[in-house]
Formats: sequence, structure tokens, C-alpha cells
Amino acid sequence: MRSNVFNKKEFVSNVKDNLKNLYRKTLDEANQQEIFQAVSTTVKDEIMDRWLATQQTFEKDDPKTVYYMSMEFLMGRALGNNLINLCAYKEVKEALEELGLDLSVIEDQEPDPALGNGGLGRLAACFMDSLATLGYAAYGCGIRYRYGMFKQKISDGFQVEVPDNWLKDGYPFELRRPEYCYEVRFGGNVRPEYGEDGSMKFVHENYQSVLAIPYDMPIVGYDNNVVDTLITWDAQAKEVFELDSFDKGNYEQAVAQENLARNLVEVLYPNDNHVAGKELRLKQQYFFVSASIQRALARFKKHHDDIHDLPEKVVFQMNDTHPTVAVAELMRILVDEEGLGWDDAWNITTHCVAYTNHTIMSEALEKWPIEIFQRLLPRVYQIVDEINRRFLIEIENRYPGNEYKKQKMAILWDGQVKMAHLAIAAGFSVNGVAKLHTEILMNQELKDFYDMYPQKFNNKTNGITQRRFLAHANPLLADWVTKHVGKGWITDLSQVAKLAPYAEDPKEQQEFMEIKRKNKIRLAKYIKEHNGIEVNPDSIFDVQVKRLHEYKRQLLNILHVMYLYNQLKSNPNMDFYPRTFIFGAKAAAGYRNAKLTIKLINNVAEVINHDPDIQGKIKVVFIEDYRVSNAEWIFAAADVSEQISTASKEASGTGNMKFMLNGALTLGTMDGANVEMYDEVGADNIFIFGMSAEEVIAHEQHKDYNPMEIYNNDPDIHKVLNQLIDGTFSANDKELFRDLYNSLLSNQGGKIADRYFILADFRSYANEQQKINSYYRNRKAWAKSAILNVAHVGKFSSDRTIQEYVDDIWHLDKITVKMDRI
Repeated sequence: MRSNVFNKKEFVSNVKDNLKNLYRKTLDEANQQEIFQAVSTTVKDEIMDRWLATQQTFEKDDPKTVYYMSMEFLMGRALGNNLINLCAYKEVKEALEELGLDLSVIEDQEPDPALGNGGLGRLAACFMDSLATLGYAAYGCGIRYRYGMFKQKISDGFQVEVPDNWLKDGYPFELRRPEYCYEVRFGGNVRPEYGEDGSMKFVHENYQSVLAIPYDMPIVGYDNNVVDTLITWDAQAKEVFELDSFDKGNYEQAVAQENLARNLVEVLYPNDNHVAGKELRLKQQYFFVSASIQRALARFKKHHDDIHDLPEKVVFQMNDTHPTVAVAELMRILVDEEGLGWDDAWNITTHCVAYTNHTIMSEALEKWPIEIFQRLLPRVYQIVDEINRRFLIEIENRYPGNEYKKQKMAILWDGQVKMAHLAIAAGFSVNGVAKLHTEILMNQELKDFYDMYPQKFNNKTNGITQRRFLAHANPLLADWVTKHVGKGWITDLSQVAKLAPYAEDPKEQQEFMEIKRKNKIRLAKYIKEHNGIEVNPDSIFDVQVKRLHEYKRQLLNILHVMYLYNQLKSNPNMDFYPRTFIFGAKAAAGYRNAKLTIKLINNVAEVINHDPDIQGKIKVVFIEDYRVSNAEWIFAAADVSEQISTASKEASGTGNMKFMLNGALTLGTMDGANVEMYDEVGADNIFIFGMSAEEVIAHEQHKDYNPMEIYNNDPDIHKVLNQLIDGTFSANDKELFRDLYNSLLSNQGGKIADRYFILADFRSYANEQQKINSYYRNRKAWAKSAILNVAHVGKFSSDRTIQEYVDDIWHLDKITVKMDRI
């Protein structure tokens, strides 16, 4: 691989040397995990040359750099993706085959790094891949979670959360960098201290602190020698053990620092249904933000004497509200440590920080109780308080006497710190992540801010990296695409548009569908091994895999499956094309209705999959522990992509793009990026149902929706809902799914019934599903639509998204890395 020339003999020799040095074993003696470690170490050695050359290019050229701040980076396995981007996958595969080794088996030894959960984290990972491939200087900044969110087990149909111990064997693609550690402080008190000249500074005392230790992970650009860096921060106690406290019998105090450090990085998104969980979550956010900003400023100051030049060289992109404390932390450092006046510090900060909004729902915009925020981050709170005071003056100047505006827009109000308001007040850019999402932000949820700062708002429709989700996930289709349009699509996805003429060709249609069938056989084998369920690869693979939330409406999907089951039970000979419904999702540990939905899916699967009356025409599968590695196989095998969120609720979605890239047809609402997919692929090649965003918003505003009317007037829906409480799918436990039933029909706990309009959209959804049932029988028409989906996916590359960020927000400098620099 050195200098882009792969030396098979050298590679094999290095693998054997690494086995010897790591484990004192020969190839014959090593197990698969040890072989994975040795192969990965060999690959990392090759990456290291490029990584060093990239860093030296940074030192020489001093390019403007983006620090992408995110609580999540859902990276997926690194070995295969790194080999793809090094252009060495096939060569390494052949070299290992000559040793009697299977690269796929070796890849399966790698755990998915448990650094993220859903679309937010996967987007961050795609963006890092694109930044490196496009040749821009970038650092991802997050937390090195030891156990991630959790590893999902399904026990008796219920989700059970167990630790995801992804680091137990060590992770070969990370590098510990203790020389770049930083102190992060919590609690204590702040007092003013006056100098002889009358100047005042603030002294933080009686605090607890931890050391943030960075672990660097290489982000390899495709075939360009660029290797950017993902920094994940681990926490370490300043003093691991206080012997004096222990000797005095204060055993808890003796290990207090160690416990604080350990808790900070144990899990992603601790359950915040209680005060302790809220405190830990806020600590986590401040921990990685403070460490990242300290690291960024240290890098800047190495080459620059004047801190006022920071905006010319550094931009902090806040991925959702989680890192928004960066605004106040940057201000704190500039004022307290760099000695700047407020106005200078604010001018720098407001030209360095930018904010991406990922949610339309106001309840999902983070708000912290002032009491907790002030107690945990006393100096940071003082700064937020001052930002808020000045912001309210700005609102008053703009809207004299308008107290309503102040209440709606204040950063501190009603006992809460409103993080989105802080991000918008300080950020020089505020972007949504799909055209519809951004329009709703500007016209609805954030209208007051848009009216005040229209120049800040812009749209950046999300994207995905084709290198992982086609080149690596679906090599059969990737080779087919390359055969027809060349390799250029790997770095310029718009080139797949050249596939469009082949959509009419019967031979190409047959080839395409045969590739799809082989991928379905591969997934069917996975399902048999992991679920014990035989599924028919010639059935329609109808797939919904994503984070489980009520607005994503997995409940609508499974209620429709129950409806189809009832239809088949009543009429076994009805016209019905065999269908395999595949679900995959994690529910947050404290999210009761989401976890009940998982139980319902599994109970429905248990009944339907074992009912001989329906002759195997429906199978239902819940894939345990949905993650990037099994997602790649799922996307490649899907026929139907379920993107059925309540219109106006999904900011963008990126799973919809991954399915489209792999030739699945979308069944969806006009929500998020589905709207733009519809525009790209055309009405004939996508299945759209349900209310529009405008209709949903109107119902919410007028409060004129009554699901009970639908329940009383539609006998099929009536029957399906009654089955939630009559024991049909709960072994005669009539109360098991009562909460799901009530959520659809009863106003409870301040929440309106069926707030995500499941019953309102049910008939439209069922009708569109019936169209799919008919359309799939026309194999040529289906193949044509599937090929056209691939041909029109070009817009949805994260390369395009990142270039728009660069052009409109970040204004980064391109870099060129030459290997002769090492």
C-alpha cells in the first residue's frame, strides 16, 4: 500500500510480524480476533505514514480548520472502510485468501465503536469521511464512551440493555495522546478578585476536576493521502486515590475523583429521567466541549500570536444543541484566560461558532434547569447570564416594549437555560438539514429568531458517504455501477446519473435484480443465524430500521402488519405477494412507549411467523442490536424503504438516502429529505402517502383532530386496535399493550391522543402498501424504478453537503498531501 503500490508479500510479512509482536503467536496458532488485531495494526501502520504527512501539511500550510463538535460519532467498523479509502480492499482480500483467511470473517471480529446511536452520529461520521476525501482540515470532537448507549438484547420480546464493551480487546485504530491532556472543572464557587489597578478577574475555587485525555482515530480520505482526525476524549482523575482521606475513614472521598472521571465517559445519553442523569449529561457535554476548545486554541496559538485572528483559522460547528455550551466556554477562556474584554471576546466567538439544528420539535431542543447548570458550571453560568442580559437589550431595541418577544426568545427564562436560543444568539450561521425542515424552522419553530437574524439562516440538506454505503456495503452493486459509469462515482456521486438509460434495458434490469436477490440471500442467512427465522428471499423485503421514536411511527408499520394478518386470516386466498417485514431499532432506556413498541413487534412476529394458516406469506423479523455493520447488509437487501414519519417531524433522515443508493423504493410521507428525494426521482418511482406538513401543523394549531372518530367508523382499524387489549398478541395479557392503545385514543399526561396522527394516515398508508403489492409483480417496472432510484441519488452524497458547508459557512482551505513529506 505504500505510495499507492500494494506489495502483497510485504503485507503478509507485516501481518505475521504483528502477530508475533502482539501475541507471540504464528498465523497457525492465532485465533480470529488476534488475526483481526494483527491485520488492523498492519493497515494502521500504512495509515500512519499518511497521517504524519497530513499533520505536516497542516503545520506547513496552516489551513483554516473546522472542529466538528458532536456528542455522537457512529463510525461503524474501520478496517473495511479504511481499506476502501486506501484503494487496497481487493488486494488485501486476495493476499489473505492466499493465507487461507477470509477478510469478511476478519472484519466481523471488529466491534462497532460505541460512540453514537442514531442518524445524528452517523451523519457526523459521513461528514468526517467527506471532509478527508475532499481535502479539508478537520477534527471531529466527541467522547470516548466505554460502553456506548447500550448493546441491545431481545429477551422474551423485550429490549434489555446490556453494556457494549467494545474496548474489551483493545481497539487498534485509536492512538492515546496523553501529552495533550486538559483540565476540566465542575462545581465550586466563583469570587471576584481585584488588582491594584482596579481591574477585576474571576477566581474559580473549591471545584472538582478531571483530566481529559484525547484518543485520536484516523479518518482516511479516499485515494488522496489525507488523514483527518477524530478526537474522542477519555476522562482521568487528577489524583486517582487520596490516601489521606482513606486514612481518615472518608472512603468515598478517597475515590471521588476517580468515580467522577469514570462516570463521565461510561455511557452515551445517560437516562435523564432523574436529576442525577441530567447532571451527568450536562457534565458530559461540558467535558468534551471544554477539552476540545482548549485543544483548538492551543493548536492556534502555536502558530499565531494574536487571538483576534482566531475566526480566520478556526470554526466550531455545533452538531445540534448538545455542544452549545461551547459558546460560553469559548467566552470564558477568552475573557478569563486570554484577558480580553467582553466586546472583543464576543466578536471573536460570534465569528467562530455555527449551529446545526436537527429537530423541529420544540420539546427536543435542550433546556437545562438553571439550578443544575449554575451549580455544576458556576463561571459558565455567569457568562450565559451576561449573554442573556445583553441579548434581551438587543431584543428590546429591536422590539421596544414587546415582553412577549423577550419571553419567547430569552436564553434564560422560566427557570431554564435554553441552549438552542444560546446557539442562535451567538452563532454566525444557523442551518437546517433539509429544505422542508429549514422552511419550518424559519416559518414556525424559530420564526422569531429568523425575523431578527434572517442572514444567519440557511439550509444544508444532509448526505451520506457512498464509499461506505455502496462501495463497502454492497460490492456487487458497486461493481455493476462501476462497469456502467466508471469509478468516478466514488468521489463524485452525481456521475451515477449516467445509469438512467440502463433502466429501460431488460438485460440490465435482470442483472440488477439478480444482485438484489444475492444480497437478500445474504441477509436471509444472517436472519436465520441470529433470529432462527426462515425468510423467503423472493418475498418483498419491506424494511424500517432507525432509532425508535413515536414520531418515526414504527407503530403505524406494525399495526398495518396486524391489519394484513387479519386480512389473510379472513381470506387466505386473497391476492397477496409474500412480504418479509424487517425492523431494527433501539429505544432509549427510559422511553416506555418505544420499548413497548419493540415488544409488540416481537409478539406480532411470534404469532404470525408460527401461524400455518397464512402459509408463510408474511414474516416479521426484529433484528437485534441494529448498528452500522448489520445496517450495511440490510440496506443492500431492501426492496422497500419505510420512511413514514409524521410529516413536519423528521428533520431530514439519512437512512432514506442509504436505501435509495442501494436501489430500494421509498414508501414515505412528504417529510424531511423525502421531499427532495421525490423531486429527484419522480412520482412514478416513489410511494408517497399521508398528510402534508402543512396539514399536520394546521391540525396541531386548531386542535381539531379526533382519532376516536376513525376508531369508531373504520372497522378494520377498530379491530386492530382492539387486538392491542384483547390478548391476541400478548398471550391473553390484556393490559400489556394498554399504554399503546391509550396513546392512540386517550388524552393523557398533557399529551393529546394520537399526537403523531397514526390513525389519520393509516388508510392512506395501507392503500400505498397495496400499490406496492401490485407493482412488485411487474418485475421489469420494479427493476426500472429501482435503477432510477440509484441513478438519481447523486444529490444525497455527504460530499455535496460538505462542499456546501465549506462554500457557505466554513470557508476552509483545500490541502494537498504529498507523501514525500514524511
